Amino acid sequence: MKKIIFCLVLWACVHSAFSQELEIDSLALQEVNLDLGNPLDTLRASTLISYENLEYIPADETTELIADRLSCLQKKVPLTYNDKTQAFINYFVVKDREYTKMVMRRKDLFFPLFEKYFEKYNLPDELKYLAVIESGLNPKAVSRARAVGLWQFMAGTGSYLKLNHDWYLDDRMDPEKSTEAACKYLSQLYSMFHNWELALAAYNSGPGTVRKAIRRSGYKKSFWEVYPYLPRETRAYVPQYVAIIYAMNYAEEHNIIETAREELLTHDTLRVNKFLHFQTFANLTGTCIEDLQKLNPSVLRSAIPETGKTYVVKIPLHAKLNLQMNRFSILDSASKVGRTELEIIAKKTLGGTYGRESITYTVKSGDVIGLIAERHHVRVEDIRYWNNLSSNLIRSGQRLNIWVLTSKTMAPAKRQEAKTEIITSAQGKIYTVQPGDSLWEISKKFEGLTIEKIKSLNNLKSTKLQPGQKLIVG
Repeated sequence: MKKIIFCLVLWACVHSAFSQELEIDSLALQEVNLDLGNPLDTLRASTLISYENLEYIPADETTELIADRLSCLQKKVPLTYNDKTQAFINYFVVKDREYTKMVMRRKDLFFPLFEKYFEKYNLPDELKYLAVIESGLNPKAVSRARAVGLWQFMAGTGSYLKLNHDWYLDDRMDPEKSTEAACKYLSQLYSMFHNWELALAAYNSGPGTVRKAIRRSGYKKSFWEVYPYLPRETRAYVPQYVAIIYAMNYAEEHNIIETAREELLTHDTLRVNKFLHFQTFANLTGTCIEDLQKLNPSVLRSAIPETGKTYVVKIPLHAKLNLQMNRFSILDSASKVGRTELEIIAKKTLGGTYGRESITYTVKSGDVIGLIAERHHVRVEDIRYWNNLSSNLIRSGQRLNIWVLTSKTMAPAKRQEAKTEIITSAQGKIYTVQPGDSLWEISKKFEGLTIEKIKSLNNLKSTKLQPGQKLIVG
């Protein structure tokens, strides 16, 4: 009988909190961290709750008790309690308790770092929970919209905040650099709105979207007053933030017990200004590449490029001790192995930015994407990738991110041109595709040759090439 009563009470509590809110906000969650394994995505598949495998879940928390608990947690950022907040609290403490456990295991990896920077910028300490909603405390998180890192910066916002990203490295995945950038951005947003809930909404959807909602509301001044005029995703964002703060601070009251904690390896730093191949370095210092990757999440290809800059690499402490015994030989070997192979891959990879620098091009009347690509010595596919375009359609005034070759990386192409060998056959002049070649580069090797002419002569349906491929060029 007690078990039946418990199930009925639990069903009533959860159903009352979820029945209306899921109908309103489940669609809003579809665009939030979709590729991160975020538990909120499971709401799209089903709104039903299975109790068969759940632990004992206390069912006696009243709305008054939860509201009181939130008031005890509140500092500078308002923690408003209402039915929308309650729906997300139910999600974190009932529906997906495993997610709450997961972020509790990870919090000691990053919360001390967050606290250090929030203190430096005189920001509310409780903003550290924002990264839980953004990325699940995963520094390598990448969303479907290509937002990246603990703080989920898009490419444009990252560049604005001086977070560099290229084929080898992405500062948005660097915990320290991205956290400092988040502090700067949150400070700017608060200075715009003078309201932390609106600043959080702007962090999610951009300050322009929030200003528009304020205008449509008749210039109301609080988040909940402009709430109906915000995008669905943003309406859900602030309640999620409040809910995760509650869930992580009152986990034990909901019988969510997680004693395990993930810890960062004991490590030291190494300053390098030459190419460094992680696998070779790991082999020669008696460590494993997985440890190097965990310590350096912003290194995308398990290698540091040689760009003339000095990079700081975190290495396990025992690797540093082994390095001291044979430093020159180890670093010399790690600067040579794998370099050529990675450079070839970098030049051929769709959307690759190796050896390139970013510019912004504003589309003019009459522009087409093919001509823009040819003018900047890039592929159409690259422009589409860099700007998340689903087609070749562009509009006048549109701003495009384009990664162009630097003078240093263009020089080798001229040397290669001198070595170009042409075979004359019955079909005409035959050119053998070299590693790193593109149709644009090949067209420039021969007078009067265009990309379209190469495609026509060879019946090519796309611009993709393979080293060793034979092309008719005349």
